[in-house]
Amino acid sequence: MRGTSPSFLLASYPGPTRRILLSVRLSRWNRRPQHTAGGSHSSTSTETSGKYTPPLLDPAPKLPFRFETGFALFAKRAPRPFPPPFLSPPSGSFSDPLSTHHQSRDKRAFVHGELIRGWTNGDDAVYASDYFICANDGVGAWSARPRGHAGLWSRLILHFWVAAMQEDIARSRSPDQPYQPDPIRYLQEAYEHTIEATSGPNDCLGTTTAAGAQLFYKTNPDDPTSSVSPLLYITNLGDSQVMVVRPGNQEMIYKSTEQWHWFDCPRQLGTNSPDTPTENAVLDLVELQEGDVVLAMTDGVIDNLWGHEIVTNISKSVKRWEAGEGGPASGPRKHGANGGMTFVAQELVNAAKAIAKDPFAESPFMEHAIEEGLASEGGKLDDISVVAALCQRNTAL
Repeated sequence: MRGTSPSFLLASYPGPTRRILLSVRLSRWNRRPQHTAGGSHSSTSTETSGKYTPPLLDPAPKLPFRFETGFALFAKRAPRPFPPPFLSPPSGSFSDPLSTHHQSRDKRAFVHGELIRGWTNGDDAVYASDYFICANDGVGAWSARPRGHAGLWSRLILHFWVAAMQEDIARSRSPDQPYQPDPIRYLQEAYEHTIEATSGPNDCLGTTTAAGAQLFYKTNPDDPTSSVSPLLYITNLGDSQVMVVRPGNQEMIYKSTEQWHWFDCPRQLGTNSPDTPTENAVLDLVELQEGDVVLAMTDGVIDNLWGHEIVTNISKSVKRWEAGEGGPASGPRKHGANGGMTFVAQELVNAAKAIAKDPFAESPFMEHAIEEGLASEGGKLDDISVVAALCQRNTAL
């Protein structure tokens, strides 16, 4: 795997690397189910891909750069339904209206009367917009616990993270105090709102990792007439990952570093976990170029594919799209534009899924397990979520 060039990483703001765990009850704070030799690969799986989030208004200003996004999802099992009040229960009375359009049969998820942003994929949740992508991985062990809803936690963290960002972007400011992204603060607010929403009568247990990338830009403060360039704010807590690939050079520009308490137990936000965004999330600033592809992925990808395999897969998929493969395009195909990101994301999910389902494959998860003295072989069957975002100039300005 190619190393990260230090010139691209402008700054890194890590939280403390260690925290005392003795005062925390860990009985409800879960490590992920272990996949070991001889384990079953049986599952009920679903696949999804798409281009954009539900039609929610983004109060973002017109930025000089934007993302074109696509996503692909594979769930190892159907997601656990969200409980009331987040999802309306089906009608249980013959006196209720029979119309499938009645609100009692609404399948969409809401919090505080607002449609919850993003998509659920098993216990994962993803989001994609013109300036922000993220992938959160709910810890699946909660599905075996009463009131355990990891998928709800991953989705609510995502929802409130985007909401905090949009609220800050839309806030009135004086000309001498322009907007600057503050993604760790947004994630901290999301964490606090999620605790509030899942407490009390709505008691729901769960934990989730979080990884997001916000697109912004930078200028030369000493030369106001100089051109602007894209700048990426990457936030990570846990073992989901953000990666930046430059397909033209088949080069990995950046990847976030996974955070662990111990093997297969990542840092996570939620029930009885000691981790918080303010204390433990890491913020990196990375310079981009037009044509770079930014990936937000859950560990279903990186547990089954090494970094160099991801770079090769993305680079080949972009070239195939440019050559006319992958379906119809809505415009020029250069760099994977006009529909190519959905194809790119799906090809990466397909590659990770092939390893995940192969009991004899070599995988990063198997390698790490053996290093820990655990018998393991093959891939790791897990929810696989990929959001792919192409950095391009905003021609709508």
